[in-house]
Amino acid sequence: MHVVIMAGGSGSRLWPSSRSSFPKQFLSIAGEDTMLQATLARVDGLSSGNTSVICNEEHRFVVAQQAQDFGAALSSIILEPAGRNTAPAIALAAFDALESAGDKAPLLLVMAADHVINDVRAFHAAVAVAQVQAEAGSLVTFGIVPESAHTGYGYIQRGAEVVGQGGAYGVSRFVEKPDAGTAQSYIDAGGYYWNSGMFLFAADVYLNELKAFRPDIYSACEKAFANRQRDKDFLRIDAEAFKACPDESIDYAVMEKTDKAVVVPLSAGWSDVGAWSSLWEIGEKDAYGNVISGDVLNHNTVNSYIRAEHRLVATVGLDNVVVVETNDAVLVAAKDQVQDVKKIVEALKAQNRSEVSQHRHVYRPWGVYDSIDNGERYQVKRITVKPGAKLSVQMHHHRAEHWIVVSGTAKVTNGDKEIMLTENQSTYIPVGVVHALENPGVIPLELIEVQSGSYLGEDDIVRFEDRYGRVPKG
Repeated sequence: MHVVIMAGGSGSRLWPSSRSSFPKQFLSIAGEDTMLQATLARVDGLSSGNTSVICNEEHRFVVAQQAQDFGAALSSIILEPAGRNTAPAIALAAFDALESAGDKAPLLLVMAADHVINDVRAFHAAVAVAQVQAEAGSLVTFGIVPESAHTGYGYIQRGAEVVGQGGAYGVSRFVEKPDAGTAQSYIDAGGYYWNSGMFLFAADVYLNELKAFRPDIYSACEKAFANRQRDKDFLRIDAEAFKACPDESIDYAVMEKTDKAVVVPLSAGWSDVGAWSSLWEIGEKDAYGNVISGDVLNHNTVNSYIRAEHRLVATVGLDNVVVVETNDAVLVAAKDQVQDVKKIVEALKAQNRSEVSQHRHVYRPWGVYDSIDNGERYQVKRITVKPGAKLSVQMHHHRAEHWIVVSGTAKVTNGDKEIMLTENQSTYIPVGVVHALENPGVIPLELIEVQSGSYLGEDDIVRFEDRYGRVPKG
C-alpha cells in the first residue's frame, strides 16, 4: 500500500491564520503537530514504506522540512505546476507509484493533509475493510457516519452491502452539498454518509477508469509525467502538459461514473476543518461552551471560539462568535457565518494586500524572517538561518542592507570580501553589491536586517547562485 497525501489546498476559510503561502495544512491548529505531520502520524504502519505528498511549487520546502522535523521519510514530493483538482493530482501519484512498484500494482490510500481524525484505531480498522475491496478491484471511498445535518459536506448514499464482507456497501449515488432541509431528510432516512474525500484503490484500476471516462485528463497527466524530472527530493512534472489538463475532481471524473465504487463507513471523529466553526465543533470546550487557544480572558462569553496567537485577547459579553488574532490581523465573526471569511480573502486579493498571502513570518528553505517594522523607505527584519544553511548569492538594484548579528555566527560575502561576524558585530551591504549570508555553525544564526532604499519588494533580488534550485531572479 502506498500513501498519497494531497497538500495543495489554500485554506482561505481559515484566514487570518492560514495564508496562501503557508496554508492550514502546515499550521498547528488542531494539536501540537502541524496538520500535515498529524496526517503522517495517522498513516504510520499502513504503508509499505512509500508515502508521497502532492503539493504546489511554492510549498515544496515547507513539506520537506516538516516531514524531516517529524522524522518521516517521503518516497516522493510531487510538485504540481498548477492546481488542477484531485483527479489529475491522484493520476500523477498513480503513475509514480506504478513506476516503483514492480510487478504488482500497488494500492493507493489517498487522503488530504488538512483533515482531523481523532480515533486513529477506528480509521485503521476501516482501512483494513477497504483494503479487501480494493484488492478485489473496487474503488473505495470512506463515508463519514454523520453527526448532524451538515450543509457543508457532500453526501454518499449507500447501496446494498457487499456480499461476503460486512462494513462495505455499493454506492447508490453521490449528492452535492444540500440545503438544511435536504440534509435533515438524509439523516432521517439513514444510509447517507458525509463525503470524506478519502479513497483506497489499486493504482492501475484508477488509471483505467480515468482513461475510460476522462481520456483527456488521463492523456494530459500521462504526457506530463512522461516528461518528469527528479530534483533532489522533488518530482517535477512537465508544466506545459499539465497546465493543459482539465480541472476536475475525482468524484466528477471517476467516482460518479464508475460501477466499481464502494463505500466503507467511518466513525472516527473526522473533520475537514473547513471553517473556524469546525475547530469549535471538535475542540475541548470549557464550562461555558467556549474553545480557547492561547492567552485569552473571557467574561460573560459563551459558545465561542477564541484564538490568540501572539498577545492577550479579552472578550466581554460574546455569544456564538469566532475571534482569531495573529501578529498582523484580527478576525471577528459570527460563528454561523464563518464560511464567508472567503469574502474577506477575496477583498484582500482585490486590494492587492499582502495579508492574503504572507504572514509576518515568512518561511524559506534556509530558515525564516519576520518583518518587524517598515516605512516609506525602510524595512526591519529579524532573520533566522538554520545551521549549515545559506541564502542565495544575490544583489539588489534599489536597496542597501545593514546586518547586525544577535546570536550565532555569520559567514558573509560582501563584494570581494568574506568575513565572519559574531554576536553584536555588523556589516553594511551597499546597493548593487553582490553578497551572501551563511550559517557555518551548529546553532541557529539570528540577526537584524535593516533595509533602506527607494524600493523594498522581494522581487528586487538577482540571484547568481542558489543551492535550493530557485529561479535566478525573484
